[in-house]
Amino acid sequence: MKDSPPEYADFRAPLYEVKANLFKGLAHPVRIRVLELLSSAPEVSVSDLLTATGLEASHLSQHLSVLRRYRLVKSERRGLQQFYTLADPLAAELLAVARGLLQNVLNATKEDLEYSTATGSTTVDGDNR
Repeated sequence: MKDSPPEYADFRAPLYEVKANLFKGLAHPVRIRVLELLSSAPEVSVSDLLTATGLEASHLSQHLSVLRRYRLVKSERRGLQQFYTLADPLAAELLAVARGLLQNVLNATKEDLEYSTATGSTTVDGDNR
C-alpha cells in the first residue's frame, strides 16, 4: 500500500502554507532525532533506530510513517530487516541550519541574561540595553 500524499502537496496553497505543512512533519522531537540519526549514516535499520531512540516499536513506526508521508525518509526491506535513509540530503542541511540558528538564539539569550545580571536590568530582550 502506497503512503498518501503529504499534506504539503497542495500546490494551490500559498508557499508559506506549504512550508508550514512541511514543518509539521518535523514538529516532534522523536522525528527530529530520527532524522539526525539518518543524517549521520548512509542508512539505519529499524532495530538500530529502536535502540537509539528507546521507543517501543509501535511508537517508532508511527513516527516513521509520518516521515514517509512527508517524503522526508525512504525505506527498503532486505530480508527481515527494514532500513531507512533520508529521502533528500537537504534534510540533513536543514537540521544543520536549525542547529546553527538554535545556537545563535541560545548565545543571544545567554548574553542578555549576563547583561541583565550585571546591570540589574529587568529587561532581557537584547534591544533595551
